Amino acid sequence: MAEQTGAMAELAPPDDELIAAIAQGDHPALLALYDRHGRLGYGLAYRMLGESGAAEEAVQDAFLRVWRRAATFDPSRGSVRSWLMTIVHHCAIDLHRKRAGGPNVIAGLEEIAEQTPAPDTWSEVSARLDRERVRAAVALLPRDQRRAIELAYFDGLTHREIAERDGLPLGTVKGRLRLGLQRLYSALAEPVPGIVQESRHGA
Repeated sequence: MAEQTGAMAELAPPDDELIAAIAQGDHPALLALYDRHGRLGYGLAYRMLGESGAAEEAVQDAFLRVWRRAATFDPSRGSVRSWLMTIVHHCAIDLHRKRAGGPNVIAGLEEIAEQTPAPDTWSEVSARLDRERVRAAVALLPRDQRRAIELAYFDGLTHREIAERDGLPLGTVKGRLRLGLQRLYSALAEPVPGIVQESRHGA
């Protein structure tokens, strides 16, 4: 799943032209988009699912959706790369839901396009905790931090897209996400009310 580099990347049309061609049924354009972004999508899916075969399946599902939905791409809402990673994100979630009992790992926010460096708390949390528990912990956050994390992780929006949607400065969104992640790490260091008790009753 190598990304295009060097001369190949220079020769390939821009992403928006590839999407326009895909919308017209151009299969080589889909392959070109896959060559360019397939490895990035695989990395995101692998972090979410924790298994190479499942990650590959999620990426394949995502590019199938791109093939079917290319005409719906709206450049005013973000880049092709961001749109594609959001599709991969949702395909991985869908696949995880189908695979009951499989690896229960959640993605790091840093894998979503246009993220900036922040404390690597989310990846530490995601390596140990399942998605239900994270949802419960997110519900305990202050409203502004909770909304930022829900939009970024559960809805797959970038920092910039969240800022535009809520009419906030980009720095404010980044700050809320950073504080929210730090609070999550602290909260999840202890059992989240309701989750441990439920799992014991269900055992």
